[in-house]
Amino acid sequence: MVKAFFAFAAVLLLLPACGPKPTDVGDLNITEVTFPNGKTVLAETMLREIDQMRGMMFRDTLAKDRGMLFVHSADGNHAYWMYQCRIPLDIIWMNHDRRIVEISANTPPCPSKSAKQCPNFGGHEKARYVLELAGGGAALYGLRVGDTLSF
Repeated sequence: MVKAFFAFAAVLLLLPACGPKPTDVGDLNITEVTFPNGKTVLAETMLREIDQMRGMMFRDTLAKDRGMLFVHSADGNHAYWMYQCRIPLDIIWMNHDRRIVEISANTPPCPSKSAKQCPNFGGHEKARYVLELAGGGAALYGLRVGDTLSF
């Protein structure tokens, strides 16, 4: 019993060494993405498949200095759709070197109640990362196929 108490106390003492605590929920899984022109956005980072499937569903806004970054476990032809999205998005596919290989600008929301009726976008080139910005974001930041992003 005494050994268990000391082991528990040791764990509590080591917890502060696990890194800085986020100050709020918005700080969790955030990646700063830097564009070739030096401008940056803060992107929610989606690593888990369940989070990637939900993506921007049911959201009414996305600030111009924010985004959502999807990190796939392998290069692939990752098509996206806009089922249950409420705002137009710019969808930007990048290869493993973070070079833009495809852009779908101002991708419209899918108003259908049936997921089967929503079209797919992109996925024509092998990509590892996908960045979603508010519609018009790619033009705002001057992004083009061939540009490399930093994150």
